[in-house]
Amino acid sequence: MPVLQDARRDALSVAYPDLDKFDDPKLEWRRLFSELLGTFFLVLVAAGGGMLHAEASDQVSLAAAVVAPGLMVMAIILFMGSVSGAHLNPAVSIAFALRRDFAWRRVPGYIAVQLLGATLACLFLRAVLGDVGGLGATEPGPGYEAWQAMLIEMVLTLGLVSTILGTSSGAQNVGSIGALAVGGYIALAGLWAAPISGASMNPARSFAPDLVGGGFTNYWAYIVGPLAGALLAVAFAFLLRGRGGGPTARAAGSGRLTPSTDDGITGGDADG
Repeated sequence: MPVLQDARRDALSVAYPDLDKFDDPKLEWRRLFSELLGTFFLVLVAAGGGMLHAEASDQVSLAAAVVAPGLMVMAIILFMGSVSGAHLNPAVSIAFALRRDFAWRRVPGYIAVQLLGATLACLFLRAVLGDVGGLGATEPGPGYEAWQAMLIEMVLTLGLVSTILGTSSGAQNVGSIGALAVGGYIALAGLWAAPISGASMNPARSFAPDLVGGGFTNYWAYIVGPLAGALLAVAFAFLLRGRGGGPTARAAGSGRLTPSTDDGITGGDADG
């Protein structure tokens, strides 16, 4: 068993070259800053693309506006995934915690900096571009109701979180493969679903434009939908791969290879 664990650690070191630093609880501030920075860039592109499309659709097409966040997420996973896990999304942090790949005590901090990073991005966009395009707010499209947008967000987030949990498990590859899968999924989901709900799949991404713009009329759909989708994804992951808590998934989700009482994560390595 120790030989197998050493082999797993050697394999993970390819995708996570700074595992010793990643495991250090004293560097939690670095992980939090990483989540803040990553969510800032995600919302900068996602909301900024929506703003520019609304103002100059002949220059920034809807396809470009919805594919850009997928490419940005791909880049973020590659450049900082080994620092914080690149959650960038409260639904993802909660899903990792439910799978026992991320300590529950760390969830509030992650969600707080995700919301902060998203808000800073929208404040920056408003300062530079002005109050245009609803600050890129995600709203039900013309002819659609909030409940329809909520159901679309639920199904889209089910697919997104399933992709994230799957590519971070021991049954799949982490690192570059995960970045391609997650970024590609976000782009694909946006290409067909953006006219219905905006294809947010992320309560932080939807929160910031509503906060800065001062309107939360349909925000409930962008909380209920993604959270319900994340819960379904965790249930499906259990059916597909059993219980979580494996070393590979812990490395991808929280940066720790071994469970400890300090983490609030207990044993089990069905994902490993």
